[in-house]
Amino acid sequence: MTQKYEFVEGDEKTIAPGIVVKRIRALVAIAATAWTPAVTPGDLGGYIQGVENLTQVSGDAWVYGDAWVYGDARVYGDAWVYGDARVSGDARVYGDARVYGDAWVSGDARVSGDARVYGDARVYGDAWVSGNARVYGDAWVYGDARVYGDAWVYGDGLIFWASKVGSENGTLTVYNAKDNTLEVTRGCFRGTPEQFLAKSADVHEERIQHEYRLLIEVAASRIEAARAAVAEPAEAVNE
Repeated sequence: MTQKYEFVEGDEKTIAPGIVVKRIRALVAIAATAWTPAVTPGDLGGYIQGVENLTQVSGDAWVYGDAWVYGDARVYGDAWVYGDARVSGDARVYGDARVYGDAWVSGDARVSGDARVYGDARVYGDAWVSGNARVYGDAWVYGDARVYGDAWVYGDGLIFWASKVGSENGTLTVYNAKDNTLEVTRGCFRGTPEQFLAKSADVHEERIQHEYRLLIEVAASRIEAARAAVAEPAEAVNE
């Protein structure tokens, strides 16, 4: 099978003791998309530590610019990492996801689907960002947070999560949606706070329902305050 890239001899960076990333060069063409330019054979890419970091023979995944992918991180599918982005640890970026700007994805984080992580955003820990979600600006998503659907998280105060809640000790995540409403995720559920509480009333005892109501009230208070204090980054208009 045709390999997608090769390493550029002599073009490498030592980013930490024992960690060296090397520039890649395209060996095949990758078609342009609405969000990414075409790649032609001979084009320089970004930096990766080894072939395990970027799929070599399948999909249109690519790393370019001054982006680094290292450690046990994986970029695959049709995902792109570019700009000054950093992907490390055991992180996975896949699907049609994009990580760019000065964004960092690390730990056991997952970015997938049509998700975008950019600006100065950080996604780490066991966090998942997927679907059509956007995490950007100065936003930090970490811990066990789950962000997907139509999320637009552009500041650290625009997301709230609580772990070890409910009958299954899971994670409840509440975040700012694209239209500046609230969206809730819990397990496979995604919807408005009202939809979530109605669903909870069908399956949970009153104590758990009460806890969820209190948590959502706290989340709503914090996110609404953050909306007033955090201006949406200008780059989101052109993203």
